[in-house]
Amino acid sequence: MKQLTYKLSAAFVLAVLLLTGCTKDFKKLNTSPNNTTDVLPGQLLAPALVNTLTYNLSRNRNFNNELMQVTVDMNDGEGRVFRYDFNNTWADYLYNNWYIQLTNLKDMYRLAADTTSPEYNKTYMGISLICQSWIYSLLTDAYGDVPFRRSNLGRDSLIYEPQFDQQKDIYAGIFDNLERANVLLSTSQAIDPAFDPVYNGAVLNWRKFGNSLYLRLLLRISGKQEVAQQAIAKFQEIAGDPLDYPIITTTAESAILKWTGKAPFQNPLTTAVREQDYRAPGIASFFIDHLVAWNDPRINISLGANGINRWGIAQSTEGFKGVPSGYLPGQGGAKKSYFLSNTSTTSMQTDPLAGMILNVAEVKLMLAEATVKGWLTATPAATYYNDGARLSIQQWMPTWNVDIVTHLTNADMQWNDAETLEEKMEKIHLQKYYALFMTDLQQWFEYRRTGHPNLPKGPGLANNGVMPARFNYPVYVQSANPTNYKLAIAAQGPDDISTQVWWQKP
Repeated sequence: MKQLTYKLSAAFVLAVLLLTGCTKDFKKLNTSPNNTTDVLPGQLLAPALVNTLTYNLSRNRNFNNELMQVTVDMNDGEGRVFRYDFNNTWADYLYNNWYIQLTNLKDMYRLAADTTSPEYNKTYMGISLICQSWIYSLLTDAYGDVPFRRSNLGRDSLIYEPQFDQQKDIYAGIFDNLERANVLLSTSQAIDPAFDPVYNGAVLNWRKFGNSLYLRLLLRISGKQEVAQQAIAKFQEIAGDPLDYPIITTTAESAILKWTGKAPFQNPLTTAVREQDYRAPGIASFFIDHLVAWNDPRINISLGANGINRWGIAQSTEGFKGVPSGYLPGQGGAKKSYFLSNTSTTSMQTDPLAGMILNVAEVKLMLAEATVKGWLTATPAATYYNDGARLSIQQWMPTWNVDIVTHLTNADMQWNDAETLEEKMEKIHLQKYYALFMTDLQQWFEYRRTGHPNLPKGPGLANNGVMPARFNYPVYVQSANPTNYKLAIAAQGPDDISTQVWWQKP
């Protein structure tokens, strides 16, 4: 397996070089970079997951965290993401690389679906559909309308200029795939645990992840009037039927690729980011101030190993202090707290849990939101909220056992049924903000959906102080796929960061 992994990784590197070079060979984006004729379906899973999470962690660190006031780039130059100011070159990286891994996952499905082959396996088919749904959801939530039905067909169908599907149709296609995956995994076959770096062959947990992803995406489109009724009804069906739609309920069931430190499962923040670069951004005031006010155990040094807090955040001489985001050039002041690099005993740069995909705390807080909106009635919203806050901490600190109601009351974050819907939403999404720590671009997506948590607006923000709504399309798409590019912007709106995607529009 190791030899195969290295073979795939080398092919992947070559593909990226071809894709990101000055020629921007668009055909390569729609053609498999790997020779998979002699590969077992399960052998494609780990490389696809490792590579996808590598891209996700990179943009989580230098894009999501800057927009969402986890960190602040202390550089005063132009093009600072934390000022809502970034150039078009940010668009290429995720777009190119997510589509490469979709090709590998589609190959995984094709190999597993061959009923004439001894490798026919419904489990790998279901897992592939879940992983494809996950990546397509990231693509459409980051860019809006993107190729979906006819993407990744360069090799098999010679389609090098795929049509862009509208986001509404992409979501419908994702939901179809998640339904199929749930059925396939309900009569699943065993898989080799060595091929599964997320659940070690526990097929039921993959089914729970797929249905929890389904909830995430139903909630995301639930504010869109034309589909709200159907989305809410399906959310209610999944949440109310644990037999036919099992979902994630424990930290052990959270979808996380745990970085073991051994190739190929090495935390990419270690392998791809220099120590000095990792330490360079300052912690933002918004992120650290709440944790300090709550006496949050994730930054409590007394609970860490060797005097280091769980999230590996350095203290300044003033304690845990942050830098206000969105400051005017020249007015940022000195960096205070920052994330410790891999030379520290505890660092996110080496942490096994940095391979976060979807965790139990997010699920509980989704259910809390659905309950306060009146969609669910069987369990009080307070129960889901308290569970979400507790499990958000215990995902990182399993032995933490302080009574959660006491903890939240001391933090002045206790549940109050008498509060307004907006006040409840702010509490839920402030907890969710921390539950989504290290999870690709989900904080950004959820902020765009809800406007929560309430981020302060610094005086140095560009884009009229409005949170960017999307990435622009990669520049080369305009020349490599001009007809479909023009149709996409005619349908969606101008290709800029202020154009809202379908589920954001009124």
